[in-house]
Amino acid sequence: MKVFLSKSLTTNMVKVFIHSFQSEWLKRKRSAATWLMIVGAFLIPVIFVIARIVDFDNLYSSVKSEHFWEILFRQSWQSMAIFMLPFGVILATSLITQLEYKNNTWKQLHTSPQSLTVIFFSKLSVIVAMMMQFFILFNLGIYLSGMLPSIIFREFLFLKQVPWEFWIKSNIKFFISCLPIIALQYLLSIQFKNFLVPLGFGIGLFVASMIAMNWKHGYLIPYIFCTLTFVGPNADVVCPLRIHWMATIYFVFFTIVSCLLYINKKEKG
Repeated sequence: MKVFLSKSLTTNMVKVFIHSFQSEWLKRKRSAATWLMIVGAFLIPVIFVIARIVDFDNLYSSVKSEHFWEILFRQSWQSMAIFMLPFGVILATSLITQLEYKNNTWKQLHTSPQSLTVIFFSKLSVIVAMMMQFFILFNLGIYLSGMLPSIIFREFLFLKQVPWEFWIKSNIKFFISCLPIIALQYLLSIQFKNFLVPLGFGIGLFVASMIAMNWKHGYLIPYIFCTLTFVGPNADVVCPLRIHWMATIYFVFFTIVSCLLYINKKEKG
């Protein structure tokens, strides 16, 4: 009997979470964060396509390279990992979380038949899911930026094997590097009604991480992980753990702190 009740309770909790997630997912459809994700994902690939078509000689030499896809991948991720990705995560997380403040719907949300924990994690899950969606679109853009010029100029048509294993592993590392930024921005955005407070705090930490690139304790600033993932091990930044383990620990810590602060917050609207 106890086992049956436990299974039934778990099933109901899962259903409530799924419904809450679906509701939060619908809210973000017409938000600025959605357009930010789409434009951000295809901006660099579009620039690369135009540049390769205009610079015919460079296109010819790059297509003939045996390491074409690796070079294209690193070139595409250079600006994305160092600048656009951290800044985009800061902005998108703040925009999504602040939707309730913007529409003045926190009180309406809290009167719905769902626990505070479900509300908290459903919103966080939507942000993480959007980040996954961004990575898929960005990688699709990189692939198309490599294929389209060769299709337009038939003489450059090539069938080099895409190094999918390299792409997948690299994307997992970049994704993990984003998680502490999401968690900390989520914490700030829930706590402050003013959109500029979490945004300003995030940008400030991002700038600080750039300044701290050559500081031996630079790994303490979570906004530096995306850059370190791209440039590789930095002799000046001696991290006691691997960067991605540090990012995971930060993500879990910020998420727990954020959840506790949200649940115990006196004024939630």
